[in-house]
Amino acid sequence: MRLIRLPQLALLAALAPAAASAAYLQWEAVTLPASTGASCGNGTPYRFFVNKTPFTSKTVVIFEGGGACWDQNACVGKGSGPLGLSILSASNPNGVPTDYMTNILSVLNGGLSGVALGGLITPFSMRLHPLQSVQTQSWNIVYAPYCTGDVHTGNKVTAYSDADPANPRIQYHRGSVNGYAMAQWLGANFKQPAQLFVTGFSAGGAGSTANYAWLRNAMNPKKSALLADSGPLFQVNRTDSPDVSPSVHLHNKIRDVWGLDGADGLVTKLLTKYPYAGTADNLGSLSTGLAKIFPNDRLNFSTLQQDGIYSAFSYTSFYPEIAAAASGTPRDTLLNKKWTVEVNKWVDGMKPYPNVGYYVPFYRDLLKSHTLTTVTFAGTAIKEANISSLKVVVDDLIDGSGTPIRAFETQKNTQNTSVPGWLDTLLQPVYKLLGL
Repeated sequence: MRLIRLPQLALLAALAPAAASAAYLQWEAVTLPASTGASCGNGTPYRFFVNKTPFTSKTVVIFEGGGACWDQNACVGKGSGPLGLSILSASNPNGVPTDYMTNILSVLNGGLSGVALGGLITPFSMRLHPLQSVQTQSWNIVYAPYCTGDVHTGNKVTAYSDADPANPRIQYHRGSVNGYAMAQWLGANFKQPAQLFVTGFSAGGAGSTANYAWLRNAMNPKKSALLADSGPLFQVNRTDSPDVSPSVHLHNKIRDVWGLDGADGLVTKLLTKYPYAGTADNLGSLSTGLAKIFPNDRLNFSTLQQDGIYSAFSYTSFYPEIAAAASGTPRDTLLNKKWTVEVNKWVDGMKPYPNVGYYVPFYRDLLKSHTLTTVTFAGTAIKEANISSLKVVVDDLIDGSGTPIRAFETQKNTQNTSVPGWLDTLLQPVYKLLGL
């Protein structure tokens, strides 16, 4: 595989003189003032990153993923693995440095940080990605790091002292505040986009959904679409039994510690502005509520049917039998039994809305089958639907019309490998170190 495609390299060379004189085609940090309420989890300033081009107003906004927290250790980036790490802990617990998008060593910023990896983390965040092309690589690019432990949805300051009562962690769950303030800045500083494409992976998949309305209203694009990857807000009523909705314990926990239902919380703000969007009793209703708020936009929610990371985040802390199971296949089997119930309900909840699509392959041999957009789109085909990869879904969202692609893999093709595949088998020692 060629690492850099020649047509893209030629384009970059042609644009270099303009870039040098106008600060185009390079990452610039935007630090939001404290007066906006924006903050990382440790109270340091929140910043996001823009990479502009002079040749289009089209803009892609990417919400970063990286765990979550509702206890002290997870909020400071610690976990239960042998090295005291966990991929489920909150990323960037020490804030976001100004060189976050250009210094790949920011991965050493305490805990499991530096998720962006200089833009390599997803094809959407690098103009010349070595593994995957996507048409938004020639657009204006906005990257929203994740440093609040609340899947970009919170608005509450919570003190956690369960691990070290003498030294509590004061956690600024400001994800929704950050998203709103970023949207206002973009609306004031970017031209009206001919097209807006909002996306995110894992925690950022939930964040792209939660903050879509703020971006859509502030930037007022002529066309707009959403691709929320592997951060599903499941259809869960707060009074559901765990048999009906296994993630009910998670939903009710985060409502409290992240302030979702507070006077200035995300749920309250959305339903005050759009009372017809859904109900406060079901967080998942606010995802499909976007279809009602923006009936001309094209929306897609995607995940994998065998997801060993988001399912662990959703259930492990709340089901002792799962926490006690040996990591690897024994635990994954218990997780996926609950995950399958919720994925099926989630897909059924989208079907009544003609501007909502979904894309749900069975399995991908990467990161315990979590996310479709990290690193590459390879391994995301649904052969029975004659779809070669997620790139087809992205192009349809941006360029298509009518109902976006809807595909749910029933033949359970595992991309020509067993479950887990050779790559995840090779990474099993790493997963064990991370407590997965």
